[in-house]
Amino acid sequence: MSTIVEASIPAEQFALRHALAELSNPEFEILRLVAHTDDSVLPFLWGSADDMDAFPEVMYDDPSTKNVEVIAELDDECLLRMEWTAHIRVILYILLEEDATILDAYAANETWTLRVLFPEHDSVSKTHDFCAEYEIDLNFDSIYELSDSLRRGKYGLTEAQYESIMAAFDRGYYEVPRETQLEAVAEDSDVSHQALSERLRRGHGTLIANTLAPRSAARNEPSIERTQ
Repeated sequence: MSTIVEASIPAEQFALRHALAELSNPEFEILRLVAHTDDSVLPFLWGSADDMDAFPEVMYDDPSTKNVEVIAELDDECLLRMEWTAHIRVILYILLEEDATILDAYAANETWTLRVLFPEHDSVSKTHDFCAEYEIDLNFDSIYELSDSLRRGKYGLTEAQYESIMAAFDRGYYEVPRETQLEAVAEDSDVSHQALSERLRRGHGTLIANTLAPRSAARNEPSIERTQ
């Protein structure tokens, strides 16, 4: 049965580690990621940092990239297309050897977080063994069968985003006035206040992008929409 894995990997072992180290408070969110050749992948991604003036140059200088193209440049983020050619062994294995799909990929705080759809559960074990062989610190944070995740994934939410939003809802965080504070929800969920805040923000953005944004786009002229 198809299996979804939520995993994390240190930024220093993955693509864009130079950019993540050089920029101030950088964040990257992948919209689309496919194998381009046997030794490169082609991502489309949103990127942001405190020092956006330096952002394009740092991306061009990152040794894991080539053919970097800025598709759209906003006040606080850029939409980029590029080719990754280094520190992507695990991604190439997942895409080419196990025929899996990268559903989400997000980088912040020196860590990449991935959500991967594997066609078979055995592929998860094979990927784990591959990482152990090549000393890649890919941590499997959550593993669940696709049938268990349909409600969570209906609007593109990750398992963690779904659980966090529901925990906040159940505790009255969205009531007016609020029946609880974010700190209390974070403590009950055994996560940090910052991690929960970021998870809710990304989850809310995903819900808007996959529910309200498509309707708005249908009424307006075509434009580049953020879908994650």
